[in-house]
Amino acid sequence: MNDDWSAWPAPAKLNLFLNIVGRRADGYHLLQTVFQILDWGDSIRIRPRTDGQIVRVGGLDDVPSEKDLAIRAANLLREHSSSKLGADIEIRKRTPAGAGLGGGSSDAATTLVALNKVWNSNASEEDLAALGLKLGADVPLFVRGRSAFAEGIGEKLTPIELPTHHYVVLDPGIHSSTAELFQAPELTRNSPPTTITDFLDGACTGNAFTPLVRARFPEVAAALEWLESHGDARLTGSGGCVFVALESADEADRIAQACPPPFRVFRATGVNRSPLLDAVEKFRNSRT
Repeated sequence: MNDDWSAWPAPAKLNLFLNIVGRRADGYHLLQTVFQILDWGDSIRIRPRTDGQIVRVGGLDDVPSEKDLAIRAANLLREHSSSKLGADIEIRKRTPAGAGLGGGSSDAATTLVALNKVWNSNASEEDLAALGLKLGADVPLFVRGRSAFAEGIGEKLTPIELPTHHYVVLDPGIHSSTAELFQAPELTRNSPPTTITDFLDGACTGNAFTPLVRARFPEVAAALEWLESHGDARLTGSGGCVFVALESADEADRIAQACPPPFRVFRATGVNRSPLLDAVEKFRNSRT
């Protein structure tokens, strides 16, 4: 054991729009969405172990260790790389669960990317993305670390350069079940396919889950209603967080400060390149 802790960001994401355009034979839904990576999210600290054990240090009391996506990611990479090393993993949560911000998926991706460096496993980005897909459709996004236009079940990613926006994100405090919403009979599953050009021209702003989540959770409806007085309020993912994009950081701060209880509010800036990629470079440089 040693004290060689390293720190790694696990940024959140927003879905700037989300359409369901069909369904595969195996029942999985086909999506089109734009993932906006944020400069805000969870953070993870990792310390290598020589005894081969994967140990979660503190946090996430409501999630058993064996179901924690970060721990599962570590075990997947160890199996893939045949590493004899282990790790202590400490997750410092900021993103709420079931909020549509991708917190658990980002934690898993950061664990894969970080341990690949800490263990010197030399897995490729493709290898890590494939491992991540076993854990969740959003994980490859965070592994690759670029805001993207996504298709398939969310794993077919085309990097996209998005203009800088500042986001006010409201958390109504509800946990929205993606699996349950996907099974809802009133869910629109046949939206016409769109393109990156359509999105950049402003033709894509909706979210297929918004009517369902708004009807099921009055807290989300109230959050959207309040934010709609400040701009184009939208749901991210399958909820329950909602957000509004602003060009001015000062205006975003003003709105965030005016947020009424009982909502929690977060302020973040959209980035095209994940801070995780910067952390990889910093770690690499520290070892040379």
